[in-house]
Amino acid sequence: MSGNKVIKNLKSFSTAAERFEGSHVLCPGCAHSIIVREVLNATNDNLVVSASTGCLEVCTAIYPHTSWDCSWIHIGFENSSTAVAGAEAMNKALRKKGRIGADVPEPKFVAFGGDGATFDIGFQWLSGCFERGHDMMYICLDNEVYANTGGQRSSATPIGASATTSPAGSTSYGEKQNKKDIVQIMAAHGAPYVAQVAPNKWKDMIKKIHRGFDTKGPVYINAMSACTTEWKFAPHETIEVSDLATDSLVFPLYEIIDGTELNITYRPKNIVPVRDYLGAQPRFKHLFKPEYEYLIKEWQERVDAYWEYLQRREEARV
Repeated sequence: MSGNKVIKNLKSFSTAAERFEGSHVLCPGCAHSIIVREVLNATNDNLVVSASTGCLEVCTAIYPHTSWDCSWIHIGFENSSTAVAGAEAMNKALRKKGRIGADVPEPKFVAFGGDGATFDIGFQWLSGCFERGHDMMYICLDNEVYANTGGQRSSATPIGASATTSPAGSTSYGEKQNKKDIVQIMAAHGAPYVAQVAPNKWKDMIKKIHRGFDTKGPVYINAMSACTTEWKFAPHETIEVSDLATDSLVFPLYEIIDGTELNITYRPKNIVPVRDYLGAQPRFKHLFKPEYEYLIKEWQERVDAYWEYLQRREEARV
């Protein structure tokens, strides 16, 4: 690792100088703040950060206050990727012209967006940044819903979840579509590094963030971000629900290098049933009615099949 990468134990992490201050109004129990804090504290490099409109932005920059102790840009819902890509391109151009001296350290460029701003509204901008090969890291805070604007479904919302625009009721089990596989989509761009992380596995996350910062070119990180408000669990259960997500393999933790080499980075010692993960979130409570039990079975089969696929990819390295 380069000198500016910070490798810490949990105690030193908890006492580190903050680059993401606690003076925000994110919901108690929101995983966004855990993820962002870990990302920003993982390096001593200068950072240029952009954030799409969403929970993170509206709760961390309430004028005249800010939680960001780094260069930070708020841009539209759809284009935090292109904002930070523009800053990266400007930095490159100014250095080439000699207007930024060689003695000035290179900053790292990071964009944050929710799943609505990533999977849906901002996807074409994000795809373009990866096509052009900008030297940047994009982190999706994946809480599987448009949490900031009323809990509407996104293409990250999993089948069977009840959201305000796909509510469960007497004639519906909620969301009808399977979740978009954004990690594989971004890997298909030929990106040098793509990974999925979760805040409960912080060592795995920091290792991947370090690798992302050390990678030349566009990096995509999909961060599972449990949402106490829209997943409807108690605020103190964030890490417990996150553990269920990774240990049930609903959110498998893995990385893909150069679009082909896949490595599984966390293998649960005791894999828990998918129904335990669903049962911890009232957004899925209707699935436990007799008429919808078949969906839980289908969930389990789909998760098992995907885990087998990841293992085959890892073994084949293709």
